[in-house]
Amino acid sequence: MNVHWRHVAALGALCAAATTVRGQEESPSVPSGMHLTLQEVLEDLQPDGALWLRLRYVAPDMTRDSRAAMEEDFEALCLSQALAYQPVSGEAAAETVISIASAPVEFGANAPEVIQFFEVFRLADGTCIWEGF
Repeated sequence: MNVHWRHVAALGALCAAATTVRGQEESPSVPSGMHLTLQEVLEDLQPDGALWLRLRYVAPDMTRDSRAAMEEDFEALCLSQALAYQPVSGEAAAETVISIASAPVEFGANAPEVIQFFEVFRLADGTCIWEGF
């Protein structure tokens, strides 16, 4: 199945709802204690055929100074949410991009007024391997 993020914009909202239906917390617990809400999950097929998950969260109380306090949140989200996520395509995801924004932003949109932090993890052997960039 050839899935591309542009073709799953509506599917992302459905996947986010399905995540909640499957019993995952609406506000996942993270080490910083920050309140997060899942905005959407996108399944993004890369040109090389690898599937990437894009888990997009919103944290309205986040500030630019929150980054250090939230450092461990990304790995916690990868371990608790990305590894448990079952892609609609049925294909195992190779990587996940986890983003946390101070307000909802349409994927790919330019929103300089919104604070956004990102981390990338390779998903292998049942764990998350940080891919610093």
